[in-house]
Amino acid sequence: MPIDVQDSTPLYLQIVDDLKSKIASKELKAGDQLGSHAELSSTYGVSLITVKKALATLINDGIVFSRVGKGTFVAQPSIDTHRNEHPTIGLVIQDVRSPFFSRIMHSVEDAAYKLGYHVLVSSSSGEAEKEEAQIARFRNFGVNGMIIASMSHQYHATPTIRKMLHEGFPFVMVSYIADEDVPFVGSNHEQGGYLATEYLLKQGYQRIGYINGEPGNLVGELRRRGYEDALRAYGRRIDKRLQLHLRMRGEKHDYQSGYEIGKKFRSISARPDALFVYNDLSALGFEEAILEQGLRIPDDVAIVGFDDIDRGEYAQVPLTTMRQPTALIGSHAVELLVKLMNGKNAVLRKILKPELILRESSGRNGKGRIRRNTSALTKGQQSVHHGAKAMRSSQKEHSR
Repeated sequence: MPIDVQDSTPLYLQIVDDLKSKIASKELKAGDQLGSHAELSSTYGVSLITVKKALATLINDGIVFSRVGKGTFVAQPSIDTHRNEHPTIGLVIQDVRSPFFSRIMHSVEDAAYKLGYHVLVSSSSGEAEKEEAQIARFRNFGVNGMIIASMSHQYHATPTIRKMLHEGFPFVMVSYIADEDVPFVGSNHEQGGYLATEYLLKQGYQRIGYINGEPGNLVGELRRRGYEDALRAYGRRIDKRLQLHLRMRGEKHDYQSGYEIGKKFRSISARPDALFVYNDLSALGFEEAILEQGLRIPDDVAIVGFDDIDRGEYAQVPLTTMRQPTALIGSHAVELLVKLMNGKNAVLRKILKPELILRESSGRNGKGRIRRNTSALTKGQQSVHHGAKAMRSSQKEHSR
């Protein structure tokens, strides 16, 4: 595996992960000799110091061992005599920096700790190959079960997930998956889209649009179905001109994609007076662009997001949103996993209702539209405003 210099993961850890993955997949077996330091340095395109640091980490973990003058070899897998005494759950997450999945990570850790389980956390950094490697690594380490937030946008079980299912290895998904036979805990995205749109309808908005995720994003499509169902229920026509898509794929680009749509908002013919937005990050990017152009929220356009990430509450115009119950998702996922690990019967899919959180971006509590002069922001709000600009600039650099 070539080293990815754009990845924030230290180079030596990328080597560690690659070698562990090869051992877990049996590409390297117990007793096999690794290349010399010079050979590994050439293979990975890194310095000898980086190679030595990676091997020292593997030796310390008991994955490989070194013989003076002879080289480095793959060790025999150790038998975990403490497995039953200290049961462990592996948590494979898309990105620990994700506002949504970081909340789930903390709720999983809290719930597992209360039940006496250790949690090993691994971030796939949004890479499918790394995700599969981390799953293989956890299984090789002998975890009792796994909770997985996959970065796959196919929304069906990958071959790796399907293999675990067939082998009876206990796991639970906390990212949306359409397969009914795969254990899953998550939010009702259609219901969330319906509730968000219904609220805007009851507020009296006439032209309600939807900013969807990138084309092919099934979660975005589920929320769109709820949006359209609400319009139909209230006798409104479905106007496809009011439905927009984010340009770039991946959560790390959502803020920038929302900002780009906001910059073009003035040029939209018969533009909407309210928008339900696929997620909070893109909604906040959209909001910044709108305010920069001198438009007012919610006077010129009302906004409702989805997720209830922390920064939404402290935005220039605090964001109305659909809150995903991350604490419940994490605790229910642990509860379901423990049942599966103990061989107990359990309902494999638990779908939870999201909650509407009212703030100023939509005309809070139905008390009329709220005008906000962005030139008279408090110091704290100005700090958030500048922080948002910095985040957007950073994302521009990242996407180049």
